[in-house]
Amino acid sequence: MYNRPWRPFNFGNVLKLFDLGFLTLELRDLIDISLVAFLLYRIYKLVKGSLAVNILLGLISVYLMWLVVDALELRLLSKILGQFIGVGVITLIILFQPEIRRFLLMIGKNTAFSNKGWIRRFFLKGVAKDAEDVGYIRESLEAAEALAAQMTGALIVFARTSELQFFANSGTPIDAHVSARLLESIFQKSSPLHDGAVIIASKRVKAASCVLPVSENQDLPEELGLRHRSGIGISEHSDAIVLIVSEETGSISLATNGHLEQNLTRDKIYRKLLRALQENPDAKA
Repeated sequence: MYNRPWRPFNFGNVLKLFDLGFLTLELRDLIDISLVAFLLYRIYKLVKGSLAVNILLGLISVYLMWLVVDALELRLLSKILGQFIGVGVITLIILFQPEIRRFLLMIGKNTAFSNKGWIRRFFLKGVAKDAEDVGYIRESLEAAEALAAQMTGALIVFARTSELQFFANSGTPIDAHVSARLLESIFQKSSPLHDGAVIIASKRVKAASCVLPVSENQDLPEELGLRHRSGIGISEHSDAIVLIVSEETGSISLATNGHLEQNLTRDKIYRKLLRALQENPDAKA
């Protein structure tokens, strides 16, 4: 009886999609290409509209130039460009520090260990949650409406996963209960604290007259002033949601993840704030 020699099972033949001799494509290659494409797309979304786009294009140009020079065996120029490419990782970290921080923050918010992750909910499911406590959102929106009616500008930052301690330190610490009267008094033009932003963290007014980073997005409309650009800027540097009252038009806007939403109704602003700030977005107000 003829016995066929034993051979280990080759998964490569199963995963192989096609083989042209000079080019072989397997299922793992398709998955690899898809993941890289998705990663590049997310990086593009992060740097879109900022100065980082031009910097990234410059780095890509230098890298392509180095490949051409190396292929032509121009040793001196190849060595110079090679040294530049060698420190490219450190250069990327320095130049793209805000974008890298936003990228890592985006990943951290969607992990199982985040505030809304399933692991955290599993271990804290027996802990009572104050999901009904949305009074500070109502008070903030009431103050914004009153200030808008008076054509008084305001910038209210709602901290989420980070309490924005670095930016809070740039202002005057308050640590007070959120109330409409307090916020209105802070942003009155006669108040010494009106120039800057109020940071609300852990449902309390943490600090006032805070200095925020200005957005570098070149695609923003020219009519937007420093207040709106600062609100967008802090939303680019963190996952905070920002309530902005225009001094010129009296309109109320929301800035989230580097995007500005204008001409929103009171009900829509309230729902967006509730959904963004509450761990239980379905809780009835």
